[in-house]
Amino acid sequence: MRKISKTIQFGEHVEGYTIPVLNEREIRAAAGILFLIMFIAILVVIFTGNFTMLKYAVTIFLTDIIIRVLINPKFSPFLILGRLIVRNQVPEYVGAPQKKFAWIIGLILSSLIFILSNVVNSYGPITALVCLICLVFLFWETAFGICLGCKFYGWFYKDKVQHCPGEVCELKDRQDIQRTSKFQILIIFGFIVYILLMVFLFNDMFSEHPTNLWDIINGTVEE
Repeated sequence: MRKISKTIQFGEHVEGYTIPVLNEREIRAAAGILFLIMFIAILVVIFTGNFTMLKYAVTIFLTDIIIRVLINPKFSPFLILGRLIVRNQVPEYVGAPQKKFAWIIGLILSSLIFILSNVVNSYGPITALVCLICLVFLFWETAFGICLGCKFYGWFYKDKVQHCPGEVCELKDRQDIQRTSKFQILIIFGFIVYILLMVFLFNDMFSEHPTNLWDIINGTVEE
């Protein structure tokens, strides 16, 4: 019985932490792999209209999330891959409770996609929207280290969120290197204006179909 309880659990007990924790670095690595798989599968649908790869990707995604939530995150194939990839990096511990809540959201979303695409064998705006939400969640996790699902944890549980990535749940003043000046904000708006002007001025030029470089070198470009 004790062996089963050790197998089916959520989070690791690390000295110095009062609650179970997970390694945020391997979570981000796993999210990046899943994002890449889902993104490629969706691109295949967009450009070829073939849903086969997406159905496989959704099934793989759902299976991994089920293992994380219902059995144990350390048996998740993608978290194991993530652990191998970042094994030489110092662990960044995050609280397991909020991660479990976030992954339950992922379990619900991936189950909905699986039912609509694999069981019902359908497609439509609902499936597309849920896929987009999953991609956004995965992208924010891997690119910024921000767990969007964890943000909702405090809405449903009164317990204070502990050990967030980058300690963002701890109230503290930003260091000088983290502060953004008004001039830097102005640069962002200026860059947006630059992009809009580029689209307005060069859209016709950029829309031209490219020519084979070999034909340009040989001077055989057809007029």
